[in-house]
Amino acid sequence: MQNNSTNRNWITYSLLSFLIILVFLAMFQIDRQWLKLTEMQNAMSEQAKDMRELRSAITSGALSVAATTKPQTTEEVAPAFKRALAATKLPDFAQGDWSVDSFSTNLKTITPLVSSDAYASNVQGFVLESLIARNPDTLEWEGLIAKNWTVSEDGLVIKFQLRDDVHFSDGAPLTAEDVVFTFGFIMTDAIQAPRERAYLAKIKDVKANGKYEVVFTYKEPYFEALSLAGGLSILPKHFYADYLKTPQKFNESKGLLLGSGPYKLLDAKTWTPDKGNVELVRNERYWGDVQPTYNRILWKIIQNDSARLTTFRNGDIDNYSARPVEYQELKKDAQIISKSQNFEYMPPVVGYSYIGWNQIRAGKPTRFADKRVRQAMTLLTDVGRIIKDVMLGYAEPAVSPFSETSKQHDVALKPYNVDLDKAKALLKEVGYEDRNGDGVLEDKAGQPFEFKLTYFQANEDTKRMVLLLKDLYARAGVKMIPTPQEWPVMLENIDKKDFDAITIGWTSGIETDLFQIFHSTQAVSKGDNYVGYKNPELDKLIDEARRTVDEGKRMPMWQQAEKIIYEDQPYTFLMRRKSLLFVDKRIHNLQMTKLGLNLGLLPLENYVPLAQQKYTQ
Repeated sequence: MQNNSTNRNWITYSLLSFLIILVFLAMFQIDRQWLKLTEMQNAMSEQAKDMRELRSAITSGALSVAATTKPQTTEEVAPAFKRALAATKLPDFAQGDWSVDSFSTNLKTITPLVSSDAYASNVQGFVLESLIARNPDTLEWEGLIAKNWTVSEDGLVIKFQLRDDVHFSDGAPLTAEDVVFTFGFIMTDAIQAPRERAYLAKIKDVKANGKYEVVFTYKEPYFEALSLAGGLSILPKHFYADYLKTPQKFNESKGLLLGSGPYKLLDAKTWTPDKGNVELVRNERYWGDVQPTYNRILWKIIQNDSARLTTFRNGDIDNYSARPVEYQELKKDAQIISKSQNFEYMPPVVGYSYIGWNQIRAGKPTRFADKRVRQAMTLLTDVGRIIKDVMLGYAEPAVSPFSETSKQHDVALKPYNVDLDKAKALLKEVGYEDRNGDGVLEDKAGQPFEFKLTYFQANEDTKRMVLLLKDLYARAGVKMIPTPQEWPVMLENIDKKDFDAITIGWTSGIETDLFQIFHSTQAVSKGDNYVGYKNPELDKLIDEARRTVDEGKRMPMWQQAEKIIYEDQPYTFLMRRKSLLFVDKRIHNLQMTKLGLNLGLLPLENYVPLAQQKYTQ
């Protein structure tokens, strides 16, 4: 009995000892795992810290952009990036900070194709890219997404070889299929892109020849064939293709914007006008040979001129475009001069302002359908006085869509001289006389010569001009009613051709194609010939000039077309305005080019030195 009991105790003791050893070993192993996990966490924390420090150094400019990009020398970068690369070599160059600008109006939409104003185009320029771009010094075309191209002898076929390292901001690669899709998307009738279709109609087809070659074939020669094909803003097929199924959803959208450019929307689908400001952030995946300068690009909506100046004074926007009436005083303002760089210049490709006379409204001809009435209105419009009294001399008369420095312009054409008597005589020919002695002209049916002149309500200089014109027109018995409108409302009424007359402006280029604005085929719904002007002789000249590749033969055609427009006066051409610009001194590397000041020129060449940066994220 005693032996059995002893054996049992020994067995129990052994089992307990074994269990204790197992528990100890398990605890030891857990401790080792815990220590290992702690070591891993510490290592990851150190790596994260290193990454934050590296990112901070890159963002702040402690590291040069050359250290964060593939190419290191001018010879290694694509031509389009050479000016930007040169900026990175400057002693005080730094990445980081924000570029903060302002718009004087709310934007209606920033969706490409749907939008139609320069404000939206400005935003899109930072997000969307094209195959080629103009060199601002030589004005020659350079490769951007395309690394090279060839043009057939007859000018009808252009082949572009694309870079194979371009990606959209969401990481998807950009290929020839995206270029083909962009053309097809625009040419889809259900998509609201009549302006773009008007030009692209010259192209027979666009085809992909492999993944990185795209071929444009034209129906006939076109003088701007390379510009048209190479300047097409490339839309990502994977993002926009679904809208072919729901085109109305695209047409009514406010902020569908995704591209391959250096900046992007935080969300490519959710921007709406009620957000007010427009903000873009750095595209971390940007493929370019030189990386984006700023962390963010911000446009504040500041509709009041005084408020915009105050915001600039406070350093909350980076530049201020001065009105003539305040420019001289601002140049004497010690606080403004101490913080600003000042630029006064006539941009080489400056646009022009005008009064457009609507010739067809609600399907019926208006009084402005008679060119004698339009000529009379031009004779009453004292552009010289507008430039003197409103612009204080900081403008020059516009004779036509062509600048006086353009080869397209006939130097024999001069601005109309103001002539009250001749204007009255022309109006009398049409049947307008003061029939009841009230000082206002009436037609044969007794209806007064009365019309509304629509203008952008937030522009004080335009308001002053319109009030001056009201008095000038009244001298001839013409009653003009100033009609201020908000920008989105103006754009909507332009699309619907719902106005009597409108004063607005067009941007310009190196060579102006008249087709979009003055060809009869563009007097359609949402077309840019929204004054309904039609002249078959002009149409023929425009068509012939567009298919004439030889510049020596083309320029006389443009000059003949200019004479017709000068005679018909579908617009009363007003002026080209000087830029009167103050830019915060923290913005460095500002230079004049053949395209104007390089402020915001892409790829970005401007920057803020590290010591002057104030936005950290």
